[in-house]
Amino acid sequence: MDINTVTSFRRARTRDDLALAPGEVFLGGGTWLMSEPQPQATGFVDLTTMPWPDLEITPEGLRIAATCTIARFVAWSQSAEVPPDWRAIARVPDAANALLASFKIWNTATVGGNVCQSFAAGSMTSFAAGLDATAVVWTPDGGERRLPVAELVTGNAENALARGEVLRAIEIPAHSLRSRMLLQKIALAELGRSGAVVTGRVDPDGACVFAITAATEAPTVLRFEGIPDAATLADAVGAASRYYSDPLGSADWRRGVSIVLAERIRAALEEDA
Repeated sequence: MDINTVTSFRRARTRDDLALAPGEVFLGGGTWLMSEPQPQATGFVDLTTMPWPDLEITPEGLRIAATCTIARFVAWSQSAEVPPDWRAIARVPDAANALLASFKIWNTATVGGNVCQSFAAGSMTSFAAGLDATAVVWTPDGGERRLPVAELVTGNAENALARGEVLRAIEIPAHSLRSRMLLQKIALAELGRSGAVVTGRVDPDGACVFAITAATEAPTVLRFEGIPDAATLADAVGAASRYYSDPLGSADWRRGVSIVLAERIRAALEEDA
């Protein structure tokens, strides 16, 4: 789409370039930004020209640049560069395929953009929240703050970023990456937007974490000391708040299918224990 209110475009190459002038907005892959009119925007600041490595293996785990494309993340997840004990990385293609987007979009859409857009059905949010990832946020005063990705997204298309703040990276801890993780999704149409996405994982210490996205307005993370029994999990998923209704599914339907998906994951994790 032609964004006819935009009269300026500049490429950010240093942190100083990230200071926004009135009317400027940050541009990543542009999947959403270019899809509809942006009457408030008069200028774009391109983040993809920042010299951020796409993916970094650190002593703490994995650091994903906000500007890493989904295609790059998927390709890396299937490469020999992945540490062999990072079992959860095998779920990256599942998360990418849960997006309502073609492979062509994967080549420009960014991991950080999917999280920052904060749509309930954003499956990069599902993957990150399910692994207790941390959002590294650069603040306009030159500082930095960190918060869980599950808390960065505060509602459907709403997040905790203030104007001028930039998501620099998403960091996933190594112990989460070594977990056994599964992801399940459902939509009312075969190629429709996700109505519910559920992830479940068992960490090396036996702790079990389930995350619900798409069905709730913001990520819901449920923690257990071990794999729960079916009734305990169903009660926890059913009691989660902020299930919502829209043309793609009622709140009751989203709650019900989330219980079903969570149980499928629970049973599979238990069988593989």
